[in-house]
Amino acid sequence: MSGPVPVMFVHGLWIHATAWAPWQALFEERGYTTTAPGWPGDGATVQETRDHHEELNGIGIEAICHHYADLIDAMATRPIVVGHSFGGLIAQELLANGYAAAAVGIDPAPIKGVKALPFSQLKSSWPVLSNPANKKKTVALTREQFRYSFGNTLTEEESESLYSRWTIPGPGRPLFEDATANFVRNSPAAIDMHQAARGPLLLISGTEDHVVPQKVTEAVVKLYADNPSQTDYRTIDGRGHSLTIDAGWADVAQIALDWITANQAKINPAEAATS
Repeated sequence: MSGPVPVMFVHGLWIHATAWAPWQALFEERGYTTTAPGWPGDGATVQETRDHHEELNGIGIEAICHHYADLIDAMATRPIVVGHSFGGLIAQELLANGYAAAAVGIDPAPIKGVKALPFSQLKSSWPVLSNPANKKKTVALTREQFRYSFGNTLTEEESESLYSRWTIPGPGRPLFEDATANFVRNSPAAIDMHQAARGPLLLISGTEDHVVPQKVTEAVVKLYADNPSQTDYRTIDGRGHSLTIDAGWADVAQIALDWITANQAKINPAEAATS
């Protein structure tokens, strides 16, 4: 093949896939082809997903991973997968299972083995975990819940704008699966930590994130300590869980782009050999 490896963007809970549009435009300006497919059950637009959120009822981590794996199987080349929140967990799963050439996990949902449960993370998850019936249903954040979970570093006006533009109800099942991962032998939130043949991985943490606090991402990095494959870690001061969609999104995107550029020889060795 010639040219850069394609990039696939994967969203997390509560934010629609079309919120990746600015990232796609930036990456395409830099010569990448991109795609940002939604989760199975997502509508094509924010409003369509809100109107038919029952299509997401009961969707769990395994079904989401299979959905993206099937999409990648139809591609000519394994993509670089960039994921936010639960999308960051999915990106790691796809990388570990050979579906991604490289992965970037931005404030990724914790994988099996992470034991730290800071108060802010529990409070952010409470709208779902407070009711066991939510495992089979979708849950929408209120404006106040979004402000705490995503918009805690933003002005009230920006938080309200992001809430109105991008939020969708999300399936509760992934949160329950993540919360119980350490007690389930074959948890869908488990990652193969001994995979030696995978491509490079970058994890990014916003230091003021309430949903995935910095110490949680640091715990994930430590889980990869004995993995022979490349795992890098970056922090972004003063940023919360909205970091991929708020006014400073381009700073985060540039960190991802710079890392991808620096690792092109590992991500796309065939192209590097001919250049």
